[in-house]
Amino acid sequence: MSHIRLVNVTKKFGEVTAVNALSLEIGKGECFSMLGPSGCGKTTTLRMVAGFEDLSDGEIYVGDRLLSSPERNYYLPPEKRNFGMVFQAFAIWPHLSVYENVAFPLRIRKLPAAEIEKRTNDALRSTNLLQVAADSPANLSGGGKQRVALARALAINPDVMLLDEPLSSLDPHLREEMRFEIKDLQRKYGFSIIYVTHDQAEAMALSDRILVMKSGVVQQIDTPLNVYTNPANKFVFSFIGLSNFLDIVCTDGKAFVRGSNAPLPENLTPPEDKRGKKALSLASRPSEIDFVSENTSGALRGVVNRKAFLGEIIDYQIKIGEQEIRVQKGRRAPGPEPGEACSVRMLRPFWYAGEE
Repeated sequence: MSHIRLVNVTKKFGEVTAVNALSLEIGKGECFSMLGPSGCGKTTTLRMVAGFEDLSDGEIYVGDRLLSSPERNYYLPPEKRNFGMVFQAFAIWPHLSVYENVAFPLRIRKLPAAEIEKRTNDALRSTNLLQVAADSPANLSGGGKQRVALARALAINPDVMLLDEPLSSLDPHLREEMRFEIKDLQRKYGFSIIYVTHDQAEAMALSDRILVMKSGVVQQIDTPLNVYTNPANKFVFSFIGLSNFLDIVCTDGKAFVRGSNAPLPENLTPPEDKRGKKALSLASRPSEIDFVSENTSGALRGVVNRKAFLGEIIDYQIKIGEQEIRVQKGRRAPGPEPGEACSVRMLRPFWYAGEE
């Protein structure tokens, strides 16, 4: 059963449509991430759910409770939605102790003193902050300050947690640590999460489902695995993970890599629904390309332009025709050296129209 529902939600800023007729359902206890380039509408969507932005059209519900509806002239203010929100900036008060930062929203609600103490201590305990409750947040690391922001959001016992780039200001090690902590807190408290991020690794690690947006329009909503392995279109393929695209020119019933005189091997024949087009894109993941021997059927010939050591993987840049692709293999796997000719075979090729 859906817990959060957006029905044809639209947001316009003058003549610009930031979010266009967005409909989606998020389940109780689900972690739902929104991905997309800057300006695609993901943060605007989050702000509409939070109540910080009015809708131009559509409706938003939590359970059976209506939150916003321009048509019905109804708007529930943010403080009455019972949502926890954590921003990219920590937004904590340096003149208050860790304890008072977490207790502040409860005092604003004028809850009984005993309940404030219980909720605050529970939230501090859940975020491993109880031992520094009397300290100033200024004495904490970036990860500690982010825990204070999380504890403050948890203290109100939120129905939904809204997270807007909450880990982007942390170093990579802390980001990875906080991902697991957020997921553990979600399992413990059972709230739904709407998570906005540019970091695909975060979205993949945390999410039950991912929404990919472009120019205010949904491109795909699916599990992290399906978004990665079965992208809905060329944009999703290019945005999620590393990607290669080779421009393909079709002439006289044959397909050629632009800049190459050798037709594509039979195993790379464009699918029937693409054969009428003169310009195509052949897509592949760098990790889904193998180096093979020169006489291997289905191989493309190229030259190694660059070879870079990246820890557990070696990153190759291969020139094919007038274009370049990346190939990534484990550091222990044998591979060609810069300047050498090579043959590569795409294990899972994808085809897209050139203009897509």
